[in-house]
Amino acid sequence: MILTDILEFAAALPPNRAIAGLDLGEKTIGFAASDLRRGVATPISTIRRSKFTEDAAKLLALVAERQIAGLILGLPLNMDGSEGPRVQSTRAFARNLERLTALPITFWDERLSTVAATRALLEADTSRKRRAEVIDHVAAGYILQGALDRMAFQARMQT
Repeated sequence: MILTDILEFAAALPPNRAIAGLDLGEKTIGFAASDLRRGVATPISTIRRSKFTEDAAKLLALVAERQIAGLILGLPLNMDGSEGPRVQSTRAFARNLERLTALPITFWDERLSTVAATRALLEADTSRKRRAEVIDHVAAGYILQGALDRMAFQARMQT
């Protein structure tokens, strides 16, 4: 089930289960997961992309292993907020994935997530080789953390 509103997504989640954030690239998929209380995002791994069926199988294996309750896909909007070909590709990936899982799926604006991840890795004095290995799942962590922060803020505003 694809939900366009982060609040609807949060309402569809069972309590005390982790959620995952994905950074979909042309060659890789960065994967991050939250803790059970959905407060902290942790970068986990990067999946090398091949065909959708193989990518989905690897992704759903990670989802099952970590008992993930929902998926947040980074939405690569243009800097002016418009949607380009990469957004269409991300939405198509979500529609195809929706056929394979009953988990709720939503999107989160990922503008500048890779820039923020790169900056954090540079500040941590990470080597160029290591940055290339981890950038996608670190970016997924930034995407997921943004969504977690928004859900926590909305929950505080409703009480």
